[in-house]
Amino acid sequence: MTKVIAITGKGGTGKTAVSALLIRSLSRKGQFILAVDADADTNLPETLGCESVKTIGEAKEFLQAEITKPRPDNPDMNKESVLKSKVYEIIEEMPGYDLLVMGRPEGSGCYCYVNNLLRGIMDKLIVNYDVVIIDAEAGLEHFSRKIIRDIDDLIVVTDASRRGFRTAERIHELVNELDSKVGKIHVIANKVTDTNHEKLVKLADDLKLNLIGMVPLDPKIEEMDIKGIPLFEITDDSVAAIEVEKIVQKLGF
Repeated sequence: MTKVIAITGKGGTGKTAVSALLIRSLSRKGQFILAVDADADTNLPETLGCESVKTIGEAKEFLQAEITKPRPDNPDMNKESVLKSKVYEIIEEMPGYDLLVMGRPEGSGCYCYVNNLLRGIMDKLIVNYDVVIIDAEAGLEHFSRKIIRDIDDLIVVTDASRRGFRTAERIHELVNELDSKVGKIHVIANKVTDTNHEKLVKLADDLKLNLIGMVPLDPKIEEMDIKGIPLFEITDDSVAAIEVEKIVQKLGF
């Protein structure tokens, strides 16, 4: 059965870096992975080392135009098949994972019909994978639309600050308000140092947050970012990669 893991968190916390490290770890364990970039900023492809530029947003705009176009030659055009073929064209097959980029929010007009088609296509698509990793927006917009209906594990990435943990608490509350189908909610503290480690453990306990991991501040990640090297190529001695391996085990792999 496919396991769906979504990673969210406010900008600057390193959620995309954590997503990339999770994908790296799971791919090395032989899992067949679909990586979904559902953040409008679209940073996951670059972090993974993929130059993908095609997005679901473009496919939806294409289909929206097709729906409104007069088609006397083929009035019964199978719109779901058209969108499905576009989705499969967009998927990038990379060594160790497949990548699907959602892209920026659509423009003016109602995309409700297209979104309904996309939900059905995504339901059929994700069952072909062992794991789906979603790099999501902090606002959980894609969850509220339920493009991907069920989430087994939602991971909130926070920086090592009280404000960051408060944001994680609010995201937790938002999930409950949306009545989303989320199995478990976890928190990962990122860029943790020896001086704030214990304080963050206590803060998570005070806020009743399930702290599943604490990723240390890793100079290797900063160096790779400056040099433009994908995190997928990080070495095994990276302190961040080592901690993510432990998190993957806690998630049941």
